[in-house]
Amino acid sequence: MELLTGSGLALASGLNAYVPMLLIGLLSRYTTLVHLPPEWAWITNGWVLVVLGVLLAVEVVADKVPAVDHVNDILQTVVRPTAGGIVFAAGSGAVTPATTDPGEFLTSAAVLPFACGVVLALITHIAKAGVRAGVNLSTAGVGAPVASTVEDITAVALTIVALLLPVLVLVLIAAAAVVVWRLQRRRTRAA
Repeated sequence: MELLTGSGLALASGLNAYVPMLLIGLLSRYTTLVHLPPEWAWITNGWVLVVLGVLLAVEVVADKVPAVDHVNDILQTVVRPTAGGIVFAAGSGAVTPATTDPGEFLTSAAVLPFACGVVLALITHIAKAGVRAGVNLSTAGVGAPVASTVEDITAVALTIVALLLPVLVLVLIAAAAVVVWRLQRRRTRAA
């Protein structure tokens, strides 16, 4: 179950880096629904939550504006996978040992969950950026706010499902794959 939770959180990070981090931080701090390992408790710090909230607000606005969303996607190519690695490791209950030498992290057991999250978030991010470019091109930018809103809702829903009902992450992934496949097939026929 922890792997499904971590996977769902990482995939959501590929759509919006700040939604999963903010939600797990808030839920861990203010409810008993999420229990983060002590090594990841920094996500529940008040200042971290405020910064994540501000970054989320900037992301939500920037992602709705055509052309700005493209620049944002380029900048987020580093941020979203990193966030995916963090939430995968935190959500899967991975333990990060305290190290004084950053090189030790690469040889520790914590690097594997982090790397899995990075890869999942990067795949989602690349797919999102590609689809968004197509939406912007085919609608002359008018579709950007709609696509962005759908992505935001999907990131929130996927995060909540990953935290509360991790088994449904598999269902959502399968449904998303079918939708993408149908859209690709429809686009191929139109060309």
